[in-house]
Amino acid sequence: MNKYWTYVVFYITFAKYSSKSRKREHSFPLFIYALEAILVIEQKIIDLLDQKFKEEDFSDCFLVDLQLHANQRLEVFLDSDVGITFEKCRKISRYLEEYIDEEDWFGPKYTLDVSSPGITRPLKKLRQYNKNIGRKVEVKTNDGEKKTGLLIAVTDTEITLEEKVRVKEGKRKKTAIIQTVIPFDEIEKTVVQISFKK
Repeated sequence: MNKYWTYVVFYITFAKYSSKSRKREHSFPLFIYALEAILVIEQKIIDLLDQKFKEEDFSDCFLVDLQLHANQRLEVFLDSDVGITFEKCRKISRYLEEYIDEEDWFGPKYTLDVSSPGITRPLKKLRQYNKNIGRKVEVKTNDGEKKTGLLIAVTDTEITLEEKVRVKEGKRKKTAIIQTVIPFDEIEKTVVQISFKK
């Protein structure tokens, strides 16, 4: 994934242990293949999650984003077609920890955070768009234009917003409701709008 190319320097330490003392004899930073190593670990975690999501209790879950930081911190953002729960995040966290520890991908010290993306994060997956049909969203297009409206339809290639706009009719202005179709390849980001109105 492109975001990992932002890691200009990423240290991978190779440690050599004696068979008796198991003490580290030497270690050194390895720069070559660092990004490739990150991508390999990322893919292994994605594969583990895909396997978990085949289970009946987790079939409604899906991966939104995966961020592996240089400080041995792994963030996994999950969502669900019916809303991700803390309990599911906890179980998936333990599931991943078991494999990470067994394979020793990050050594003895690392941080794993498994959580929902949060309402303020932009939508990234088609399933996120589908689950938010009927909610108010703000869409920022690639040319910087912002549109706010009700998300009323989603396809594999585009979304449809229902917007309220002011139009001139004679000497007066009135509110009109229009539908705007926006292709996904024209969208920079889409954020669900929080409403506190009752």
